Amino acid sequence: MKGKLLNQSEKPSVGERTSETRPNRRTFLKRALAAGAAVNLPFVALGDDTVVNGAGFPSGSSGCADTSGNGMVRRMQAYQIRVQAALQELQQPIPTHTNNGDECRFANKIGSYTKGLPHNSQGEVDLNAYQVYLHALSSGKPADFENIPLGCSDGFKLVDPQAGLAFDLEGVDSHCTFMPPAPEFGSDEMNAELIELYWMALARDIPFSDYGTNPLMIQAAADLTKLGDAFKGPKINGQVTPATLFRDDLPGALVGPYQAQSQFRFLPIMWGANAVDQRMETLLPGQDFLTDPTDWLAVQNGCIPTASPQTDPTLRYIRNGRDDAWWVHADTGNEAALFAALILLYPLGVDAEGGLVYAPVNPGNPYLQSKNQTGFVTFGLPHGLSLVTEATTRAAKAVWFQKWFVHRRPRPEAYAGAVDRVIRFGADYPVNANKLLQSDAPNLIFQKYGSYLLPQVFPEGSPVHPSYGQGHGAIIGACVTMCKAFFDESYVFPNPVMPSADGTALVSYTGPDAGQMTVGGELNKLASNIYQSRNMSGVHYRSDGYQALLLGEAVAISILRDQRQTYNQNFQGFTFTRFDGTRITV
Repeated sequence: MKGKLLNQSEKPSVGERTSETRPNRRTFLKRALAAGAAVNLPFVALGDDTVVNGAGFPSGSSGCADTSGNGMVRRMQAYQIRVQAALQELQQPIPTHTNNGDECRFANKIGSYTKGLPHNSQGEVDLNAYQVYLHALSSGKPADFENIPLGCSDGFKLVDPQAGLAFDLEGVDSHCTFMPPAPEFGSDEMNAELIELYWMALARDIPFSDYGTNPLMIQAAADLTKLGDAFKGPKINGQVTPATLFRDDLPGALVGPYQAQSQFRFLPIMWGANAVDQRMETLLPGQDFLTDPTDWLAVQNGCIPTASPQTDPTLRYIRNGRDDAWWVHADTGNEAALFAALILLYPLGVDAEGGLVYAPVNPGNPYLQSKNQTGFVTFGLPHGLSLVTEATTRAAKAVWFQKWFVHRRPRPEAYAGAVDRVIRFGADYPVNANKLLQSDAPNLIFQKYGSYLLPQVFPEGSPVHPSYGQGHGAIIGACVTMCKAFFDESYVFPNPVMPSADGTALVSYTGPDAGQMTVGGELNKLASNIYQSRNMSGVHYRSDGYQALLLGEAVAISILRDQRQTYNQNFQGFTFTRFDGTRITV
């Protein structure tokens, strides 16, 4: 769908909503232009013959003199940096945001996100409620969001749609980011994504270390290969293999053992003086939810389920898809990258002489060239950790705009619900049932569960916000990019590990590619792990996560560019590898 609903810069109602509390976009731009005209010099002098040094003291001063009159210089320099950053942001065009057209294509909104709204017995949304929902997104007025009706008054609430209208004071504005349209409802690519999710559900309790020999995983690889170009996962000579299942062809991400988990998910974490073991609470096998149509419908209405998963009393390292899924049910988005940064900031082992081994920082770190200084507040430990966490909400705002105000893609549980109603009850939806049933996966799902509904790891299924793009994907994409900017991604892990089959211990990984497991490759693998973990849960599609990685990366790069203007050091920029394999210096 095109038009004012998607291009927020054209919506006068948003300006009206904010005019009494803060400048709207148009007013802000006028002020920024005026400020830029007023302060257009790279340096602000005190006047006459006074020159200011780096500390703000008059030249020749001992530093003990009264310097209160020099504060204006610093203030104007700080002001100028902010104005220049705002002017650079002004030059960023807001792209034309276009979704896949499903919302306009289907009058019953079967191709749109509707979870949490009221639905009829067939799982179709109440159209009056949907119009109220669209009106709130179009007007942007807080009162209109409060009028959106929910399917269960005491159930789950819509998750923060107004975040997509929030501004930021650093990095690119959320409305200047871009995601291409998602695959269309019922398309070959969307079917391929659902088939992959069916296989993920069937594989949840199989140890990753068994993928190479497990008959079901060999069958899954052959089945996904039959989908041809519609399946966008990695292939070797045109073939999906057990080694590429549920993975991504990011630089270095296919290196290492079959379990495909990054070293950053296993190595111990030093949190200050506390050593954190990465064994985790896991679920007992065989627990899947929302395979019954009655439970499925209640959850589409936003009702809170009564079922609860049963946990394993033994703590384990991640060893299978169910463990993987449960990890991303308990996190808040950025822990994986924060843990990676902490691992890299502390010793990774000892060398032959007994000395501590550290991962080197990015070659662009200016303190590598200093004879008598080291980084701390800038280009040191606090800086690295803050970069990772700082990117989180900015990436989330960008993807929340895409979710709610552009794409509104239904969750996989909703699409599988439509598939189930077509195959079992003859519903007139744009689903090619015959083509879907040529795959082994839907048939195996029906044999096991008695429906074609997508089994969920979480009793509540997906969270109550649209599918495309993926929040975890955008956040991990941004945070991993910050890690790449701070550390030398070419550094090879000295002693790679993998979990035992039962997940209770770590063992050495000694495969032929053990010497190729670099920081950059393992960070890319971590990004893939996190977004694929959400897919393994059943709450997202492959394209949701992959495109969100790219979105998060773009947000992180914009933050790094803004921050570059604030440093006093002779800084030439951080160079690292993007997810698409190209090199960039920021």
